[in-house]
Order: sequence, then C-alpha cells, then structure tokens
Amino acid sequence: MDIKNIAASGALLAVGIGFGTSSIFAMDVGSTLRMGPGYFPLILSTVITVIGVVIGIKAVTETETFRPQIPPWRALAAIIIAPVLFGLTVRGLGFVPAVALTTLSAASAVTGQRPHIVLAITLGITVFCLGVFYYGLGLPVRLIGPWLGV
Repeated sequence: MDIKNIAASGALLAVGIGFGTSSIFAMDVGSTLRMGPGYFPLILSTVITVIGVVIGIKAVTETETFRPQIPPWRALAAIIIAPVLFGLTVRGLGFVPAVALTTLSAASAVTGQRPHIVLAITLGITVFCLGVFYYGLGLPVRLIGPWLGV
C-alpha cells in the first residue's frame, strides 16, 4: 500500500465529493442545454472524484513504500517568491517585465539550468501570457509601467 497516494486520493475524494454535494444542493445545476451556475462545478467535482478513485485504486494495488523527501531550499524559495514578485512589480514595472521576472524566478528553481534555456522559457512564457491575457482576454494592465519611465 502506498500511503502517499492514499492520502492524495482521500484529499481529492473529499474535495470532489464536497464540491459536488455543494453544487447539487446549493446551486441550480440545470441541464446540458441550459446550464445553471452549479453545472460546471458539478462536472469539475466529478472529474476530481474520478481522479481520486483512480489514484486510490493504484495506491492499494502498488507495494511501493513512502519515503518522505525534503525539497531543495533554493527551489522552494524560488517557487514561493515568484507570485509574490509578480504581485509586487506588476503595477510598477508593467505586465511584460513582471511576467519575465516571475518566470526567471521560477526558472531559477532548477539547479544547473543552461542560461539560454532559461531565456527561451522566459521569452516563451512572456509572449504566451501577453497573447492570452492582454490581447485574448483584454486584461486592463499596462504593458510597461511607470517605474521604467514609460
């Protein structure tokens, strides 16, 4: 029995069943053609519950033992700092530099990463976020902020 996957399965089952029950009893689900506000949460909770069942079955059938590992401090700090850095810089630096800094922070979590790979990832994610959030969704943010003199 794999204790780690049993715990993950239990958490997913609790979330899936909890939100599914909440969407059924607290919101109007509607039908497929006339979806109510509870329809999407019900579908999502069903998917989460099915994933929890699959992980639980896998955990019961496997004989792998759980060995807890301590994450590298550098990686943990870089991942935690990334969204904080974005929140602190998006208004002052603007959307594009904030996304680039956030990506650089998250990419620094991997030790031994080649600089050209980090820059390619940063450029790709920045362009992707610009396309999706600014042009696609029309997010009302400044691309370059006042801290950069623009």
